[in-house]
Amino acid sequence: MKMFDVIISGGAMAGATLALALDASFGGKLRIAVVESCDFSTQAHPGFDARSIALSDGTVQILQAYQLWDAIQPYATPISSIHISDRGHAGMTDLEANRLGMSALGYVVELADVGQVYHRLLQERAAISLFCPATIQSVERTTDEVQVQLADQSTLRGKLLIAADGNTSTCCHQLGITSEVRDFEQVAVIANVELDQPHQGQAFERFTTSGPLALLPMSRQRMAMAWCVRPDSWAEMLSQDDDTFLAKLQQTFGWRLGKMNRVGTRAAYPLKLTYRSRAVSHRFAIIGNAAQTLHPIAGQGFNLGIRDIATLVEEVRRHPDDVGCYAALSAFQQRRTPDRQKTMIMTSTLVHTFSNAWFPAVVGRNLGLMAIDNLPVLKQPLLTRTLGYVSR
Repeated sequence: MKMFDVIISGGAMAGATLALALDASFGGKLRIAVVESCDFSTQAHPGFDARSIALSDGTVQILQAYQLWDAIQPYATPISSIHISDRGHAGMTDLEANRLGMSALGYVVELADVGQVYHRLLQERAAISLFCPATIQSVERTTDEVQVQLADQSTLRGKLLIAADGNTSTCCHQLGITSEVRDFEQVAVIANVELDQPHQGQAFERFTTSGPLALLPMSRQRMAMAWCVRPDSWAEMLSQDDDTFLAKLQQTFGWRLGKMNRVGTRAAYPLKLTYRSRAVSHRFAIIGNAAQTLHPIAGQGFNLGIRDIATLVEEVRRHPDDVGCYAALSAFQQRRTPDRQKTMIMTSTLVHTFSNAWFPAVVGRNLGLMAIDNLPVLKQPLLTRTLGYVSR
């Protein structure tokens, strides 16, 4: 039986970031176990797959505080501007870094690159023990500790267990913490697209009749594409030959980025909002996609999750003798609830507003986009969420 202070279930983006953040915040004095089911050494982790994510400036500041940004930055592409528009209509708004006196609004990273960085850092930190591949078979809690049994029958004991193992979290399932699920009735088709000219750091969110189409700048004149479509059309989009798919993409997006030359492997992800109303239980906390999985519109998912991480780290630091105590977890839950709810409402409202072909809704959202572009009082809330300057 091995004793730790914190046991983290899940070693992808949320779990690895949390482990490294705790290690940095406690100066390597906290004993941390990371239990990960996927063998990093023999296969690509599904949490570090071909997708790319946008890191807001607020997220970058948190990563800097934990001395993680320097390792990630070489793989990051800065976002100089974000153009938001409604296809075929006049409404649009622009967010530009130079107008805000910023070097970048945020950065785009490929999850596969971050996965390699994190795996190396986890192995370098003496206070972090990586159990991989391993799965948690059972969880037992007493007044003062939590005990988990792994599939190989070994046992880990700790003061706090944290679920960072995605929206189908096994830990949450074992402890009976259910999630509410809302099906957006959309599927995200993702791929990397190569351009014939530099993208100059531009990012785009274009609302189409089928759902939002996002293009994020990447290295080597590439864009990370996430195209949200109805469930009855994604299979055809994956089966089309590259030229046919590119022609459809070019027609839908337009020519603001010039000609799209090549498209990489396409994949599809059903889009659902999953949300656990309780983020804590006795000696147990839930973060990242295990706590809430959002629609990718506006790129809020990991940026919301890292605010979970930063708040949890702050609260457990206030109780170094018992990091899983009720006071720490209660404060974490109380602080995170408003941000989680506001971000979920914002993203869900955007999905429904911009996927509605009803004429009054089309007129209303285009007037809204034009108003946001011209009235600072309306633009500021959008900027606050986009840049990640959100109260925790």
